[in-house]
Amino acid sequence: MEKLKKIFQNKNRKIENLVVFLIILVITLLVINKIIKEDDPKETKKYTNAELASTNTKEVGVDDLEAKLEKILSQMEGVGNVSVLITYSESSKMVPLYNESTSKSVTEETDTSGGTRTIESEDSEKNIVTGSDSNPVTGKTVYPTIEGAIVTAEGASNSGVKANIVAAVEAVTGLGTHKIQVFEKAREP
Repeated sequence: MEKLKKIFQNKNRKIENLVVFLIILVITLLVINKIIKEDDPKETKKYTNAELASTNTKEVGVDDLEAKLEKILSQMEGVGNVSVLITYSESSKMVPLYNESTSKSVTEETDTSGGTRTIESEDSEKNIVTGSDSNPVTGKTVYPTIEGAIVTAEGASNSGVKANIVAAVEAVTGLGTHKIQVFEKAREP
């Protein structure tokens, strides 16, 4: 009987030692993983939303609309020299592509009294994809909403020409006629 008690006591100690060893192993792996992530040679630059939103509108094509309208309106009969100003609700912004990775681990532990415990952990990482020039790669560009347009034209004193200008700007921008103002351009001396 005494021999059986010794065997079971040794067995319990072995299980306790095994559990302690597994806990130390898991902690060591987590520390090593954190150290490796901190020493990662390919650093990914963290961009703030302000940096991504502060792109030049010329880069994303918003200012081109004014130039295109000026060119086409000046070719219309009776319009003459023309200038266009378009107002927007906000600036354009480029939405970057993200590289996302998620890892999940489940650890099951057994204590000395026979109880089991399950530990689940989930890590996720989201980095902006950058090109060879270290600039963010964009997934899409969000253009601002057009709020209004002002057009000055030499021929705007003619009501027919003015109506044609309003119709052309409305067709291109989608604005209502009440948001398009057309004025006669002052003659240069």
